[in-house]
Amino acid sequence: MLKKTLTIAGSDTSGGAGMQADLKAFQEHGTYGMVALTVVVTMDPKTWSHNVTPLPTALLQNQIDTALSTGVDAIKTGMLSTEEIIQIASKAIQDSGTDKVVIDPVMVCKGDDEVLNPGNTTAMINYLLPHATVVTPNLFEAGQLAGTGTPKTIEDMQIAAGKIHALGAKNVVIKGGKALAHDKAVDLFFDGTDFKLLETEKVTSTYNHGAGCTFAASVCANLANGLSVEESVIEAKEFVSAAIKHGWALNEYVGPVMHGAKPRFGAPQVTVTTIPHYTKA
Repeated sequence: MLKKTLTIAGSDTSGGAGMQADLKAFQEHGTYGMVALTVVVTMDPKTWSHNVTPLPTALLQNQIDTALSTGVDAIKTGMLSTEEIIQIASKAIQDSGTDKVVIDPVMVCKGDDEVLNPGNTTAMINYLLPHATVVTPNLFEAGQLAGTGTPKTIEDMQIAAGKIHALGAKNVVIKGGKALAHDKAVDLFFDGTDFKLLETEKVTSTYNHGAGCTFAASVCANLANGLSVEESVIEAKEFVSAAIKHGWALNEYVGPVMHGAKPRFGAPQVTVTTIPHYTKA
């Protein structure tokens, strides 16, 4: 029987990110995906600026109740636009009974610079991180959660990962990707004991819309399918690296990743290296 995966996330009308990306990743990993929709993100056709419209919380709760009534094997969260929605998601996780939970701490819309709601960071720390099997921040999000500012080096990433783990997340993956000043596309995995660098060759493509959602959804599906946390993270990096490599131009403003790239074209090799703990000042 297919494993059932639930995403509590927003809708990206362009189809590249949000619950659309999650469902594509769930499908590619052989799980049955369900959605509890939090917001709808639309774009101005002339400028591609984003507009975020939250759905009524009662409607969100009804969606969650529907999905949970089927029994879910793993849950992923994405865009949670208010503190109240974060609390609803937290309760859903607890009510589900699953111990396979991926928190993607989405804080901004792609192309925007402002955090959706500054109070959300505190709410994520209080209500979501204690339930996270894995949390998957990018560099900016890691800095916000850890209170350290955006990491610039691998040691900065280690410091942030340690602080986020101390807030309750069982495992932390900080996505450095190609944004870090490093010759590889680097993510850092921390399980509370060991720090591991996950490295692939950098991809020059700028068609990476939805990469973060796709990565987290892949981890979620892998956990549902019985992989270990580390195995889930490594496969997700393979999956999203291939998806970025074969990304394509939707229009003049955005290029989404190709969710079906790995099974069709293969995936870049991921090198895993355990590195020493940083030295605390």
